[in-house]
This record gives sequence, structure tokens and C-alpha cells, in this order.
Amino acid sequence: MARIEAKLAEKGLTLPQPLKMPANASMSLPFAWVRLSGTRAFVSGHVPLNVNGTIAQPVGQVGAEVSPDEGYAAARLVALAQLASLQRALGNLDRITAWVRVFAMVNAAPGFDQMPRIANGFSDLILELFGPDIGMHARSAIGVALPLNVPVECEAEVEFDG
Repeated sequence: MARIEAKLAEKGLTLPQPLKMPANASMSLPFAWVRLSGTRAFVSGHVPLNVNGTIAQPVGQVGAEVSPDEGYAAARLVALAQLASLQRALGNLDRITAWVRVFAMVNAAPGFDQMPRIANGFSDLILELFGPDIGMHARSAIGVALPLNVPVECEAEVEFDG
């Protein structure tokens, strides 16, 4: 078993299936979840998913319908969704040599200003799995309105062995 997959198993974490859009969502997604260019992978914005690929609950604005702790947990689920897409694109997560950049977007209620605290859910999991040499990344976290009323969405850039 690959090193990162073993760490996921040790933590009891399962990578989710690809996003299954809700039946009432009237939008198409004409883009790649992961775009490989040379030895860099550009990871499109991912949202928190259940193992079956459906959008994880709760949904809503962090600081209103979603607590900061729930937002943090949702960001961890986003990291798992990205890892699943990267595994499909690269075949093996151990090929990742550096997490370069993460851009976290939080569906923040008016007055909520703890976006970095929510984004830490993503960053903490990546650092737990990859360690600081590979997992440490540059990051921004902002508050915005998000599609499907999800609490958090993140995109990333990683480098990998070609």
C-alpha cells in the first residue's frame, strides 16, 4: 500500500467518489477537476463531499447556519475530495512532491472574519498526511458566496514526480 493511502487508512479516512450534482442544480461543469501541466497539477475548486460523492451537510454560511467547528470539518472533507481527484489523475498520491498553494473560499455570514480558522481544516489534514516538507503550502482564505450554498470550497496547486 502506498504511504499516503496507508496514513489515510490509519486515520479511518476514505476518499470520496467524484461530485454528484444535486438533482435540482441547474448548472454544468465544463472543466477538469485536475489539470496536469508538466510536473504541476492545478486542482479546481472542490467542495465538502460524503464518501458517495454527494454534498456533505451542513450547508450554509459559516457563522450563521454552520458553526466554525463544522466549517473546519467541512474543509477537511474538501481536502479529502481533492486527494481523491489527485489520486484519479496521478494514480498514486505518493507522487506528490509539494503542495504549493491553496486558495480557500468560505461562505461567510456577514461579520464573520475567521476564514483562516476554517481553512485550517484543509491545511491541517494535508500537513498530517504529507508532513511539513511536502505539505507546507502558501494559502489565502477569503469570504464569498459559494455555489450550492456549501460552507467552503478550496482550489490548489501541487507538484508531482513526472
